Amino acid sequence: MKTELLDLTTENIELAAKMIAEGKLVAFPTETVYGLGADAMNSSAVGKVYAAKGRPSDNPMIVHIAEKADLARLTPVVTDVMNALMKAFWPGPLTMVVSKMPGIPDATTGGLDSVGVRMPSDETARALIRKSGCSIAAPSANISGRPSPTRPQHVVEDLDGKIDAILMGHECQVGIESTVIDVTGDVPIILRPGIITQKELENAIGQKVEMDPALFVNRPRDVSQPGFKPKAPGMKYKHYAPKAEMMIISGEITKVKTEIDRLKSENEAEGKEVGVILFEDNQFREAAHDFFAKLREFDEKAVDLILAGALDTNDGVGFAVMNRMLKSAGYSVINV
Repeated sequence: MKTELLDLTTENIELAAKMIAEGKLVAFPTETVYGLGADAMNSSAVGKVYAAKGRPSDNPMIVHIAEKADLARLTPVVTDVMNALMKAFWPGPLTMVVSKMPGIPDATTGGLDSVGVRMPSDETARALIRKSGCSIAAPSANISGRPSPTRPQHVVEDLDGKIDAILMGHECQVGIESTVIDVTGDVPIILRPGIITQKELENAIGQKVEMDPALFVNRPRDVSQPGFKPKAPGMKYKHYAPKAEMMIISGEITKVKTEIDRLKSENEAEGKEVGVILFEDNQFREAAHDFFAKLREFDEKAVDLILAGALDTNDGVGFAVMNRMLKSAGYSVINV
């Protein structure tokens, strides 16, 4: 398959929208990461997304919409909590898991009776959705398990020749995927942390928001456990892995820096190429923006080992980036 690389022009957005409507696959920029889009109501098209990414079929998609009113077409009831979250955070990097309308294909929802829905703030993304006339199912535009793409070249590296087109846009502003909140029960539950934090969500709806207990388990999930179905992307399978071995160094910052220097020197003496990811205190949003791009950069440089300094998980954004960092490193942590 020849993949068309499309500059961001009005004509090319219209062309990409026509492709989506025809059941083709188009990667496009959002404010979080690049998404791989297909018509969410077209089972065949969604199936192509799984095939292109090498993505397990029980890993649910997030459906992207252009207008708040579009949510009512995807769920049978829009609650006060959902309205409050839309008012506070849409358009933006928040996904709500809601009860799904019967017409949404199982391919899109991973066989669940719920669906994740998001209204991106990126103008290109919303223009694409609007012009296509479709709700667009769009996981990250990468090979499953690889670091999420935040620049168009990352998409080209993974999916050139596997999809129909790539809208070659800008670098993504946020850099990590959306916060996912399950609002199907009495108490909203964060399934995936993101740039929108637990505290911000609680302030918006005036009630307690819980965190899924799995977010605090710092080891790989046992995917063999019977009956487990992930309600959001990233809850079950290996994610975000660079090609190099990766270790996280956790502890007081001066000790972390000393240990990273020691390990770097030790491994370079053995002839290894070593990459370092180390953010200063309170650089949580910078960490979110840069983390996946740094992993991709080290892949390009073919480093042998990545040493990363842990972030303070008492900060909501720090917690979200550490969620990705732990998975990237296969939960390999050295405490100092």
